[in-house]
Amino acid sequence: MAPNARLDHRNPLVFDTHELGRRPGALQRLTRSIDAPKDFGIQGVVGVPEGAPVELELRLESVMEGVLVTGTARAQAEGECVRCLEPLQLDVEADFQELFTYPDADDRGRVIAEPGDDAEDDEDRFFLEDGLFDLEPLLRDAVVLALPMQPVCQEDCPGLCAECGARLADDPDHHHDAVDIRWAALQGLAGTMQDGEKDEMSGAEPGVDEKQEK
Repeated sequence: MAPNARLDHRNPLVFDTHELGRRPGALQRLTRSIDAPKDFGIQGVVGVPEGAPVELELRLESVMEGVLVTGTARAQAEGECVRCLEPLQLDVEADFQELFTYPDADDRGRVIAEPGDDAEDDEDRFFLEDGLFDLEPLLRDAVVLALPMQPVCQEDCPGLCAECGARLADDPDHHHDAVDIRWAALQGLAGTMQDGEKDEMSGAEPGVDEKQEK
């Protein structure tokens, strides 16, 4: 990741490392509660709602190349069960670790004159900018990896009835009588014949009564 353009220290996901200093081995521990940014999760599947609290625990360690950031994020995600389509909530805990490099240092911590000469290397690296680093890209990746691709309300959720869409967990005995399509036509024909016989019987009765009256 190439150096960012002017990080805003007022952004709750931007952290200042000036207090840590550049002495290798120096440590700093931080805790922070932030509001979840927009689209924080797997879009259309499950994610942390925008504005929901995200609890962060960070460990900043000064090394030769920059600052090693190790942390854990905890939040509550919301989504929909892929089997029964019911809304669900689940606790998310995402661990992450990344080295934020000084822009004036190479892989061995040595100062270089022109950082970013190797564009390919820069794409894979996170940089400090004026002692600041932006945690959001790293945090997003960690949360996405911690979320289930196919969330379920419970491991043994039976899902929905394939015929009527009823939620099977609400009615374990739910079923439909199977009809053999080979007999369906004969059943319909039998019903038609029975209706015809009734009509004939109902049509014959008046004639019988007339003869009796004569």
